[in-house]
Amino acid sequence: MENTIEVKNLRYIYEGFGDEPDVEALRDVSFNVEKGSFTVILGHNGSGKSTLASILCMLAEPTEGEVWINGKLMTGDTVTDEDIFEARRSVGMVFQNPDNQIVATVVEEDVAFGCENLGIPSKEIRRRVDSALDTVGMRKYARHSPHRLSGGQKQRVAIAGVIAMKRDCIIFDESTAMLDPMGRREVMDTIERLNSEDGVTVILITHYMEEAARADKIIVMNEGRVLTEGTPSEVFSDPEKLWEASLDVPQSTELLYRMRKAGLDVRLDIFDFGECADEIARAMSERRRENNG
Repeated sequence: MENTIEVKNLRYIYEGFGDEPDVEALRDVSFNVEKGSFTVILGHNGSGKSTLASILCMLAEPTEGEVWINGKLMTGDTVTDEDIFEARRSVGMVFQNPDNQIVATVVEEDVAFGCENLGIPSKEIRRRVDSALDTVGMRKYARHSPHRLSGGQKQRVAIAGVIAMKRDCIIFDESTAMLDPMGRREVMDTIERLNSEDGVTVILITHYMEEAARADKIIVMNEGRVLTEGTPSEVFSDPEKLWEASLDVPQSTELLYRMRKAGLDVRLDIFDFGECADEIARAMSERRRENNG
């Protein structure tokens, strides 16, 4: 499988000021992100997630290690400004607070802003803006002021701006963290459509376990290192490892895990609440039959 991003032995140090010591934010981090995949990066505050995102977007340079974007090395002395510019055209980011990413007073003008900076012809910008707004379900708000929209709507406008620039990969840096449940649902639905229908490679940094359960792959960060990685079923099958790193697991997983510890034969790879209830009912029915037999 072709990789959009490859990270090898990455290390990043924030230099201290004055008498303050240096801080090692990333330590020997290695992983791959497959083209067209939906990858989630989990970790508590200070685990290195946002530092990693900045490096993948070429906004920061690692202290050591290699970053490959679409098969091309993007770290080291041989990398040119043109290489970095090309990488930034491939990988975009949507930040936590949409107000930090919205710059215009009209929705369609904001979505067009990045394309204009890239020197794209006006007719093509018009086509891209309309298409991007359609993708995120915000076409009817094209002439509205962004600052009068809800949080979820603002975030979808920010996503449209990145889509319009035709990024192969989009990193969402806790982009649902400041939203209410309805806004989070709107943005997650948009992210999943981008991935499944448009083939965009998605990297979602989040602390919501239910969001992580929807991914193809989860990478768990702890104290600047990769603690574990794998499919949601693989990662969440060992809740105690995540609890030791001050992380949660989906509520359905915790319930099923505790029921298994109590002796009930249930699966752990279930994240939907309805399926969780069905699994518990099945296991309890089997237990009753065994006791009556």
